[in-house]
Amino acid sequence: MTFDDNTPCLAAPVSGLEIIQRIDSGETGLEEAYAGFANAYADKEEALSCFVTADYERAAERASAGPLRGLPVGVKDIIDTDDFPTRHGSQIYAGHAPREDASAVSLMRAAGGAVVGKTVTTEFAYFTPRGTKNPWNREYSPGGSSSGSAAGVAAGMFPFAIGTQTGGSVIRPASYCGVAGYKPTYGLIPTYGAKTFSHSLDTLGVFAATVPDCAFFASFLTGRTLESTALEKPPLIGFCPTSQWEHVSEDMREAMDTAMAKARAAGATVIEHDLPSIFTRAIDAHPVIQNYEAVRALAWEWTNHRDKLGPKLSETLEEGETITPESYDAARRVAKAARLALSNVFADVDILLTPSSEGTAPKDLESTGMPTFNKLWTLMGVPCINVSGLFASNHMPVGVQVVAPAMSDRRALQTASWLEQAIAA
Repeated sequence: MTFDDNTPCLAAPVSGLEIIQRIDSGETGLEEAYAGFANAYADKEEALSCFVTADYERAAERASAGPLRGLPVGVKDIIDTDDFPTRHGSQIYAGHAPREDASAVSLMRAAGGAVVGKTVTTEFAYFTPRGTKNPWNREYSPGGSSSGSAAGVAAGMFPFAIGTQTGGSVIRPASYCGVAGYKPTYGLIPTYGAKTFSHSLDTLGVFAATVPDCAFFASFLTGRTLESTALEKPPLIGFCPTSQWEHVSEDMREAMDTAMAKARAAGATVIEHDLPSIFTRAIDAHPVIQNYEAVRALAWEWTNHRDKLGPKLSETLEEGETITPESYDAARRVAKAARLALSNVFADVDILLTPSSEGTAPKDLESTGMPTFNKLWTLMGVPCINVSGLFASNHMPVGVQVVAPAMSDRRALQTASWLEQAIAA
């Protein structure tokens, strides 16, 4: 697909599960499969800038045997690796070389994943982009802050990637880049070795071509069986516009309508499901908690290298300094009350269906988009999955978001996979 003569579409996500099945059946060899990803990197990286640094040859030499078969994995550059620098998207950490892997990276290597490089992140996983372009159209943003992880999967440079979400940094770039993105229940994937921005909110997540790919990969990072068989019966879905519905674009409205229509056609029951007012207050509580904690997480950088921080981050940290402990505590109480109320929200539905983003990716490489439909669910600590397969009038991907109760990750992924299949039908 091309959008005009000057902007070739470089998107070609590859299912790691399908590759593994082909390797196991003898249809292809591991070296051949690995070379396909390495060739995609060689052909597309200059145009897309998904990596801060990469070395496919060295990664292949280090990879161990395991269920991931030595396939390439991209790791967001706020997550420590012992063989690549970790720069956090900041000149402050140029050349910073950790001595050890983050826990999630160690777990992934033990399962046979090959870390081929560090993927581009925005500055300290906040809003300032670092040059990555959207593989569907290079004039459009890939989202953030896990920019390189989402774009690299979309471009077929690696089948699996690790990212993080504090606001919407897994779900939104997955939506913009047309891949599956899974933000687990808070704490399900260990954050040790990942740069902290907000300790109450930071969550590691994964990207892959499809929802089953995400479930397969995340199983090794969580130590849990997240893969599952097909649903026994179609789900009961709560369409949840939230109080932010006024911000959705017409393309997103149409995408949500299409997703619900296809779900109904596949046998699901879809009802509109409003949220109590406590959740509107919780949306407002998110930035209070985030920014208060960010000042403390980045205290060393803010004190010693303030002149090297970008204006967006500096403005946020200045605001964070004005938040009193009393305001922070009050915001945390609102968040706790909303989490308690959430059990009633799920009393009569299996999952909630919401937009993954306001619309398609901005046609602006200086923007990462807004986490309007992500902040609440990150604050709630519940599993969220971007389901891809829908496209807007400008031919760019647009995703819908499955939200499920905390610690129901396997069921959430199972339902998201069902919806993914329904959309593709």
